[in-house]
Amino acid sequence: MPPPPGRPTGDRRNLVLFAAFLGWMFDGLEMGIFPLIARPALQEMQAGAGVVGEAYVGQWMGTITAMFLVGAALGGLVFGWMGDKIGRVRAMSFAILVYSVFTALAYFVRTPLQLGALRFIAALGMGGEWSLGVALVAEVWPEKHRPILAGVIGAAANVGFIVIAVVAVFFPITTASWRNVVLIGAAPALLTFMIQWWVPESHRWQAVAATGQLQPLRELLRGGNLKVLLIAAGLGGVALVGSWGSVQWLPLWADRMTGGTNPDAKAFTQVLNGVGSVIGCLAGAWLGQRLGRRAAYFALCASSFVVCQWMFRGIGSYGATFLTASFLSGVVTASFYGWLPLYLPELFPTRVRATGQGIAFNLGRIVAAVGALQMGSLMQTFGGSYARAGAVITLVYLVGLGLIWFVPETKGRPLPA
Repeated sequence: MPPPPGRPTGDRRNLVLFAAFLGWMFDGLEMGIFPLIARPALQEMQAGAGVVGEAYVGQWMGTITAMFLVGAALGGLVFGWMGDKIGRVRAMSFAILVYSVFTALAYFVRTPLQLGALRFIAALGMGGEWSLGVALVAEVWPEKHRPILAGVIGAAANVGFIVIAVVAVFFPITTASWRNVVLIGAAPALLTFMIQWWVPESHRWQAVAATGQLQPLRELLRGGNLKVLLIAAGLGGVALVGSWGSVQWLPLWADRMTGGTNPDAKAFTQVLNGVGSVIGCLAGAWLGQRLGRRAAYFALCASSFVVCQWMFRGIGSYGATFLTASFLSGVVTASFYGWLPLYLPELFPTRVRATGQGIAFNLGRIVAAVGALQMGSLMQTFGGSYARAGAVITLVYLVGLGLIWFVPETKGRPLPA
């Protein structure tokens, strides 16, 4: 049997980071498209259906967001399993191809259900890409670099959010223009060729694959792995419910407060939220390294709770205060996405890492899907109020304050072999 391959070095290691960053950045761009196009798209469909009222937009926004999150959860399982079976690089290429093609196909939809179906399929690839990119970077780069790289990878999606929001500043998204925006989603398909041709495979995965002992699902469902998996999914779920169940709605809330008369309001809101999110991702990974994994998560939950409650309970009009709150909410609620790429790889050995962290992160999306549906229902209950519904949803951060103490502290421990 040939010796196990060595760790990629130099330019090849940089290629891994570059590919993972771009994959997650475009993932964020694809996710950022929907909050910007959702209200004008649903208003166009609403007019075609002869329905009036904000409740139609809110209910379908919640339903389509839930479909997306369920698809992402399933994608985390499917593509995570593929990453452990056939390799991180091949599986990641396929995941990116899926989310880019099916986002662009939304150009042709005519009903909210069709839009939701395409978001579901695109989400399969988005859910899978995260776990594969994180696993690849964690395994290829030396241990000492992992905290900063976790923050960089976490921030990548928010860079994508900012890019698409800047596009929206220069090209206002209305009921007449939203279809052109989704065509941008096809761009990441080109990335798959670069990944397949130039990005090296994880040396850790290759060494394990050479043994022929790859049964990731079976191994995860036995022993102590299942308990860790379920609690980790809860930790991801808290973060995802907070952001997808409320903060993702901020562009729609801004549009509602301006009465739809200021198309730039959605874009400015998302730009500031995205800039804050980039900072938050870097800060989340840094705090995880400085304070320890558990203490950092506790601090992130506490700060997210305080900021979100102030924002949703204390602000009622679009302006400088609202935009400041959008920025701060991005910082605190996105900090989890720098912490999770640091912590989740430390819970699972190489042979099940992509599957384990893919399920752990994306199973939380099932919980978040419930939160998104509840946001739509709460909006109906509260007469279409984004603020009152968001204030209820973000109580979820209180759950995270207790849940974090049921998982192990991994600061200072090497990545499991």
